[in-house]
Order: sequence, then C-alpha cells, then structure tokens
Amino acid sequence: MSCFPVENTRNFSIIAHVDHGKSTLADRLLELTGAIDKTENNKQVLDKLQVERERGITVKAQTASLFYNYEGKQYLLNLIDTPGHVDFSYEVSRSLSACQGVLLVVDANEGIQAQTVANFFLAFEAQLSIIPVINKIDLKNADPERVEKQIEKVFDIPGDECIKISAKLGTNVESVLDAVIKRIPSPKAHCRNPLRALVFDSTFDQYRGVIANVALFDGMVSKGDKIVSAHTQKTYEVNEVGVLNPNEQPTHKLYAGQVGYLIAGMKDVTEAQIGDTLYLHKQPVEPLPGFKSAKPMVFAGVFPIDQSEYNNLKSAIEKLTLNDSSVMVHRDSSLALGAGWRLGFLGLLHMEVFNQRLEQEYNASVILTTPTVPYKAVLSSAKLIKEYREKEITIINPAQFPDKSKVTEYLEPVVLGTIITPDEYTGKIMMLCQARRAVQKNMMYIDQNRVMLKYLFPLNEIVVDFYDSLKSLSSGYARDKAYSVGKTICERLKDSLPRQLFEIAIQAALGSKIIARETVKAYRKNVLAKCYGGDITRKMKLLKRQAEGKKKLRKVGNVEVPKDAFIKVLKTQSDK
Repeated sequence: MSCFPVENTRNFSIIAHVDHGKSTLADRLLELTGAIDKTENNKQVLDKLQVERERGITVKAQTASLFYNYEGKQYLLNLIDTPGHVDFSYEVSRSLSACQGVLLVVDANEGIQAQTVANFFLAFEAQLSIIPVINKIDLKNADPERVEKQIEKVFDIPGDECIKISAKLGTNVESVLDAVIKRIPSPKAHCRNPLRALVFDSTFDQYRGVIANVALFDGMVSKGDKIVSAHTQKTYEVNEVGVLNPNEQPTHKLYAGQVGYLIAGMKDVTEAQIGDTLYLHKQPVEPLPGFKSAKPMVFAGVFPIDQSEYNNLKSAIEKLTLNDSSVMVHRDSSLALGAGWRLGFLGLLHMEVFNQRLEQEYNASVILTTPTVPYKAVLSSAKLIKEYREKEITIINPAQFPDKSKVTEYLEPVVLGTIITPDEYTGKIMMLCQARRAVQKNMMYIDQNRVMLKYLFPLNEIVVDFYDSLKSLSSGYARDKAYSVGKTICERLKDSLPRQLFEIAIQAALGSKIIARETVKAYRKNVLAKCYGGDITRKMKLLKRQAEGKKKLRKVGNVEVPKDAFIKVLKTQSDK
C-alpha cells in the first residue's frame, strides 16, 4: 500500500436515483480494473445481502479498492457504491464523508428524478466534485441530449462535462475512470501526522468480532499497533488491516488518504460507534466531527412471537443496529405482547428491509406493529409538566398519547417532498397532495414536458401508502381517515375474537366520541327445542328468561382477548 502516495489516491462514491444503474456501473469498473473476472454472472457484485439480491435494490453502501494504471502511473481508486432509495439516504451521507468526489448517474431514458436531486444536494453540501454520468444510452428511447439540458438547468453543471455511457454494454466506461483521476482531487491527508481514522461503517463477525470500515485522514496504521477509540476511550490491539477488493484483502499497513477495514478485537457490538475517531495509543488527536445522528421518521413496535425468544432477539437487534446505525431503539412493553422494543426507522421500506434482514440473517421471527410517526404535545396541565419535567413532550408510542383536555396544542412532523412528473399528470397529483393536507411551495418546469413540484406534507399522510397512490394517481380521498381506520380495526377484531355466551360490542372511540362499532354475536341454545306446538306465551316466557340470563352474563362475564387476535389486528394487512 506504500506504492500509493496521497496524490495517487482518489476516493469517490456513485450516487443516483433507484434503478439508474449504479451497481451495474460499479460491476464494469471492477471488471475494468481487474478486481473481478469478466463473466456473464457479474450482476450487482457489491450487493452482497440476500435482501438486496431478492429486491434488486442496494441497501448497504459497499466499498471496493481498485488499482488502475493511467498515463504510466498506478492509482488507487476507492469506490463506494451507495443505495438510491430515500429511506437509505443516511448510508449515502455517511459514505460521502469518506470521499472527495462523486459520480452522479442519471438514466438517459428517465432523466432527472426525485432522488437524483436529493443526492446531488447531499454531495453539493459536502463540497465534493461532481461528475455527471448519463447511463443507458443503448436503450431505444434514450435521449441523452434532453437529459444533458436537464442537468444544466437543474444543477447548473455545463453539458460538456457529462459523460455518456452504457454500463450494461461497457460503452465508454473507461472515460469515467479517467475523469475520476482528472477531476476529483486527492484527499487532504498527511502520512507524517499522528493517526486519525474515521469509522464510517461496521459489521459484526461471529468469530473475529467487529470489522470496522475506516477512512484514514492522517498517519498510518499497521497490524500490532495499539489504538484508542475517542468515543469509549478503550484501547485495542490491531489484529488485521486491509482493503476491500471487493473481498477482504489483508495488507501490512494502511496510509493516510486510503480507505480499508480494520479488526481490533472489539467483541461487544456497542464498542464500534459509527462516526467514531480512532488514534494511536499515547498520541491523542482532535476527534473528527463524525455524523449527524439519523432522524427516525416511522416508529413501530417489535416483539418476539414467544417471550422465551426475547434474549435471542435482543442480541439479533444489537448486531443488526451495529450494521445499520440509523435505527433508533427504545425498550417497550405491552400488556398483550409482553416485553419488546419500539424501533425508529427512516421510512417504510427501511422498516420492511430491517424485518427481512432479522429473519434471513438471524433467523428471528417477530411481531411488527402498525407504523406510526412521532408527535409533540404542548402540555397545559401543571401536574403533567411536573411529571415530564418539560412543557413540550415527544410521543412515539400511541399508548402514551395525553388527553386533549391536558394539552394546549399537538404538533406533527412535516417533510418537504419533491415530486417530478410528466406535465399531463400535474392536475391529478395536485389534487392528491391537497387531499393529503399538503402545502405547495414551488413548481418548476425542468424541460418541455416535465414538472418538479415541491410540497410540505404532514408525515403521517404520506408514510404508509402515499407512494402507491401517487403511482396509481387515484384521487378523491376523504380528509378524515379516523372513521375508516376505526371501522377496519373493529372488523378485524370481530373476525379474530372467539364468540362467547353473551354479545360483545367492539367500539372505536375518538376521545369520548364513538366513531365505529361491530358486534360479535352470542352463542345461543335453542330453548324452544322441547316445545312441540303449545301456546305462544310458553315460548315467549322461555325466550324472555334466556334474554335475562344473557343480560346478567354480560354484567359479570369477562372477555379475554387471545394473543393471536392482537397479532392479527396489529399486522398491516393489505386486504383490510
């Protein structure tokens, strides 16, 4: 690794909207530099997780060190392939901290899309060099010139800076590597300074402990060095250092400006904090700024199906949150489901992927409750203010929602959403946004027939099904959804509760107002079976006595709600 001085090192990331060909471009770059053999099977080589393979999306940012000869010099190019979906933007922002430049990939057919804009601004705010790459020029409907004009209009990048490629066929991909060397600056790092390394990702290995992905800002690190974590102040001995090529390749040392992995006998998952600074023992340094902590947008309860699985699930969640540090964890308990956790996610897809990874990687099956968003309440009751020790409280669990008589006002989270659409759908989309209580902030034509709309949305309105509604463009939603949600839950409970000898009324209430009701009919003995003919008064007397018995039972009878009824009601079902 000493053959690659700082000036011959380039650290860059690939960013784009979902499905614009980031991972395919990464495959071609790996083939070009000889990191992997050229075969037909090279599809999404860096997408290593089973969930990524199944869904065809990137969930985890992955690193690969490429060695490339340019104009007679050997260069070390550290590539980080990032996810494209908005739910994983925390992965993108973390990856950018280890880079000096990015390749902004745009589909020549689709053009600029919402996540292209979001990722561009992440890179722009981090003051990175941006190289626009127009991909999929081999497609029949590709229009690279139109996309070039869009890039010029939206991002103010001159059209002649765009590189037109086909990652699938490998057309013109070499010019991307040349541009990385020419246009992206080398890292501002010094080997002579004491070691300063940023942990930007980590995974847990059952046998070797924590494997930390590090970017060296200063100094060097080698096997046998004693290092200290700025976060925990614990000292470790380095067992192994190396680069990812794309698989782990041990080396003797890592030098300033390089990106690699480091194993130092950290056995506990809490020891490797993402954003931590590592330095040499007895050579303390100013810690690096680290990362802004992720802001969870969706909360859901997670409970083991059987309470005997609690400890296994606890260990699985700890290991998975080490690898995905954007998940927020709170202990929680429920009368019906026992002890569990309330987890905060960046979005619904993030929640689904986390649940899928728990099942696939740790064999843990869980009950996941309906997702909710956090609310704030400004308290008016002096007693409550004293209890919570503050006037404004954040509520992440619906069970702890304070009564409106004790609250001055409720506050809900709002998000700024960007929608890019062909102009013929603008009217329908505006109606959909208004039905979701959105406020329009901006509207701009990015070319002759595409519009970029910006809206302020209440998060609760878009978190569950807005994306699907947007795709199907159905409009005419009722504003108040409480009635339909209440009715659905009552219907689900009616189907799930076992019948009793007396009638059970199931009601949904909003404060003290009942908004929906369903009735579970009682089991009933046929008391008239012994009457063969005879007077009607005899039959009426028997029926009256039965009705009185049922009435008495209703006063003393208890309804026990079985656990599987809770599970059925809490599961987010698409049919109801």
